[in-house]
Amino acid sequence: MFIIFKKFYTLEPEKQQRIINAALKEFAKNGYERASTNEIIKEADISKGSLFNYFKSKRELYFYLIDYVAEIIEKIYDEIDLSVTDFFERIREVGVIKYNIMKKTPQAFDFINTLGKEESAEVKSDINKKGKSIVENGFARIYENIDFSKFRDDIDLEKTLNIINWTMLSFSEQQRDRLNSFKDIEVEILKEWDDYFDIMKRCFYK
Repeated sequence: MFIIFKKFYTLEPEKQQRIINAALKEFAKNGYERASTNEIIKEADISKGSLFNYFKSKRELYFYLIDYVAEIIEKIYDEIDLSVTDFFERIREVGVIKYNIMKKTPQAFDFINTLGKEESAEVKSDINKKGKSIVENGFARIYENIDFSKFRDDIDLEKTLNIINWTMLSFSEQQRDRLNSFKDIEVEILKEWDDYFDIMKRCFYK
């Protein structure tokens, strides 16, 4: 990525971040088709047309941002304590890590929230491919070194994990739909998660 965006990475870090945040905000607000590069330039306080010295096209900028937020998501998994082997304790730990990172980078998560709703034919197919890869990799990282022996012997483990995964994704979508921005997210969301964890533990653990 460094070679492709060599000119961008020669900028001061503060200027890089201004451009990234301005682009995240504009794409999150208006979607791919309606997003204005002029608005990004204005918000980032850079000279007119300079954006395309760093990115060849609006599409290239858009997918740079997707890779940028994917790296932020990777930081969540990098912070996981693999010595925590209880499934539900691990999920809660991930939730706390994710919450803290969301509070630090709400623009990135506002952008992520729009990806699944993007309908532009120019980008939709590639978004779906990248999104699927991110989700699958995420679950693999979350489940690393988990003690699955705690689950009941009389249930299908794969189907049980599917149920839990679907519940987590549905819960996340429901919470996202309640927010105007991830800067508004509150710690109470973790307490609500605990209620669901308690129910699932009683259903699926020995």
